[in-house]
Amino acid sequence: MSQSAKSVSELAALVGGRVAGKAETQIQRVASLDTAAKGDISYVEDEKFFEAATNSRASCLIVPENSSLSLRCQIAVKNPKLAFALIAEVLHPPKQREPEIHQSAVIAETADIALEVFIGAFVCVGENSTVGSGTQIRAGAKLGDNVTVGADCVIHPNVFLEDGVTIGDRVILHAGVVIGADGFGYVRSDMGYHKFPQIGTVVIEDDVELGANTTVDRGALGLTRIGRGTKLDNMVHVGHNCDIGERVVIAAQTGISGSVTIEDDCVIGGQVGFGDHIRVQSGAVIGSKAGVLPGKIVRPGVWWGIPIQPLDEYKRLNAHLSRVPAMRDELKELKDRVKELEQQLLKRDR
Repeated sequence: MSQSAKSVSELAALVGGRVAGKAETQIQRVASLDTAAKGDISYVEDEKFFEAATNSRASCLIVPENSSLSLRCQIAVKNPKLAFALIAEVLHPPKQREPEIHQSAVIAETADIALEVFIGAFVCVGENSTVGSGTQIRAGAKLGDNVTVGADCVIHPNVFLEDGVTIGDRVILHAGVVIGADGFGYVRSDMGYHKFPQIGTVVIEDDVELGANTTVDRGALGLTRIGRGTKLDNMVHVGHNCDIGERVVIAAQTGISGSVTIEDDCVIGGQVGFGDHIRVQSGAVIGSKAGVLPGKIVRPGVWWGIPIQPLDEYKRLNAHLSRVPAMRDELKELKDRVKELEQQLLKRDR
């Protein structure tokens, strides 16, 4: 539920938009076009939804600049979806908790906990760890020894931050995230596999958000890094010594082997599989369920398939593959005809 209503004119000022209609209209909530009602604001950014926008019951709509829409109340902006998201943050702010340390929390005497911190039930904070002001550590989360957590973070229930990891400011870690577990590193010996040292660390920079049950392994001997503003979906695995740049987005169930570098501003679809020692260059887009072979350099552009290839090439090959059943039937027919002709020739020779 919204904390308080805002007028259309206030919301337009927030997003740099131009109001048409009743600027004093009060808005309480955000909603989709088809579910919006009185007191709601929604958005439309594609011409194919203009008819639905016209029929929407929303009290106000966010529309593209220079669109043909003329509604009873609208805010025209360059990027309606972004404006909608900014307005949603104001009308539906994240839940805040009053500073508190729950009586069941276990906090080492050498830990440094700032003022204005919320620490929930059964939280553990280890030796020499620090927690910045305004951070929330919710029920059941665990911080190991020598962990640093910055200001205004939200650490959701059952998050585990293993020894020595560093978390920046305004980081959100959803339930079940594990940061700093040992990487998958072994050396083959006569008796099987011997564990390679996993004594590095993890650095999560400012404004990162990691989805539920995502894991980021510590470096073997060095650093695993996730850069500022990067967003990872649920159940993403980041192997040891990976270096993920700034403003990268990675969708669910992607698995990243060790020593992979993903440069700034890349987009990775769901269920992508990365071999080790890959470099994905800035601006690359990799489609869902793609497979990237070890050691490959992925240049800027759109890539898809197993193994990955440029999207146009993938689409061309996929179109050919879709004709394989018909080609098989044609080939069978040709074989039958050749066999028939051979039989006719044999009869003639006799």
